[in-house]
Amino acid sequence: MLPVERFTAFIKQNQLFTPQEQVLAAVSGGMDSVLMVHLLKAAGYNFAIAHCNFQLRSTEAIADQEFCRQLAQQLQVPFYTTDFDTAGFAREQKVSIQMAARELRYRWFKQLSQQHQYTAVALAHHQNDTIETILLNLTRGTGIAGLHGILSKNNLWVRPLMFITRAEIEGLIVQHQLAYVEDSSNASTKYARNKLRHEVVPKLKELNPNLEQTFERNLHHFRELELLLQQQLAMVKKDLWVVQDNEVHLPLAGLRNLYPQRLLLVGLLKEYGFNETSIDGLIASLNKHSGRVFESLTHTLLLDRDKLILKPKAPNSPEPVQIYETDELVNFGNHKLKIVPTNELNHAYANANQAITDAGLLIYPLMLRTWQQGDYFVPLGMNTRKKLSDFFINQKIQLHQKTQIPLLVNGNGEVIWIAGYRLSNRYKLTPQTKKVTIFELLKP
Repeated sequence: MLPVERFTAFIKQNQLFTPQEQVLAAVSGGMDSVLMVHLLKAAGYNFAIAHCNFQLRSTEAIADQEFCRQLAQQLQVPFYTTDFDTAGFAREQKVSIQMAARELRYRWFKQLSQQHQYTAVALAHHQNDTIETILLNLTRGTGIAGLHGILSKNNLWVRPLMFITRAEIEGLIVQHQLAYVEDSSNASTKYARNKLRHEVVPKLKELNPNLEQTFERNLHHFRELELLLQQQLAMVKKDLWVVQDNEVHLPLAGLRNLYPQRLLLVGLLKEYGFNETSIDGLIASLNKHSGRVFESLTHTLLLDRDKLILKPKAPNSPEPVQIYETDELVNFGNHKLKIVPTNELNHAYANANQAITDAGLLIYPLMLRTWQQGDYFVPLGMNTRKKLSDFFINQKIQLHQKTQIPLLVNGNGEVIWIAGYRLSNRYKLTPQTKKVTIFELLKP
């Protein structure tokens, strides 16, 4: 008999889904996914089958697709299928075929789930897949998180076969004479996972015939260690994490006393893109002079006198754009600026995204650019000038934000308008105004 009781017990114990939920089963046609859907059917769960044709194996892929269609008909469940230009996507995204296929199928499964209200996507990973994943992660150096293997549940994704080994699956397929298709690429050792499956794991099983059970016990230890680390990181954040505006300040004295220092700093900073090499450099600098800066793709770490400052990187400022009197629309980064000259003098100041100016005061070409050190203007309603840096502080605008705000600058160098915020008092309409130019910021 099929191991239905073990199957349902595993699903219940790990809270993968309930008998009332709608499940989308990802089926390649191989023996793993075929056994999974037969178990789902025998256990009485509500499910549908989804199959991807990655168009990488010509007629073989079409045959797999047709097999899965007939399997869905046999089991009397809904069937979804789609074709992907996997090779084209891989070229476009500059990733491997395996990564492209993974991205395409997971994206599609998620879309199907949202469209048809499936609350779980069942994937046919089993215990041997976890062994291969851990070995891969060990060779790549992914740290403790890479040692917990494949989780039986991760948000939408569930893996109801994690209670069973590959050898057991093969035995059940033969015993119950379940039809399946074999992907010829699974035999190739040019892929890292297949090399582990066909060459490394068999050697390990010679050393330990109960390899799967041993790994399963180790997995529990690794997962518990990861939980302990997360708890410790939460305590460190509570003690050291000081948020000021858009920055995080970490006292150096507290960082020096962390133990184990490297492990905790990696855990704290990896989500901000800092790798272990950067963190090694940071540790080496903790007792040295301040001023050292470390960068990830998204953040910077500044070693100050008594603290470490973590802040987002400011995006690159758009290039300055000149505006001529005949221009009607100009592009500036992600923004557009609409320019409307008019003889109509009765205009009220509408909103911060619109500047209504005295056209007689404009000296062309105007300039659209971002903030520079030393910029100042006379805010609307005032008679004295104010530094833009002070204005930004008063408006609670962060450094990385102010480098993106468009400034409309006159030909004489004066700031006419902080687009989206404030017009200069010098360029407002007066009883002496004869012509008007309206500037409107069209946000992305």
